[in-house]
Amino acid sequence: MTTAVRLTIRNLSDETHRALRVRAAHHGRSTEAEIRDILESAVHPSERVKLGSLLAEIGREAERSNRDVEALQQSRQLNQ
Repeated sequence: MTTAVRLTIRNLSDETHRALRVRAAHHGRSTEAEIRDILESAVHPSERVKLGSLLAEIGREAERSNRDVEALQQSRQLNQ
């Protein structure tokens, strides 16, 4: 569901406004639609890391590190 929200952006430089208009024209849409797309992309990036995946990878890395430490400790004990 989409909620209509009005947003005012103050103190936008003429150069930035011009660049937005050019970018919008390049994509074949209005400046407003272009800004909406930019905001959506900024808060919902396609390459975002999902928390569960990140935690799982951290766990795997920790497990590998623990095995390396255990192997080193065993090696030291054998050499004593």
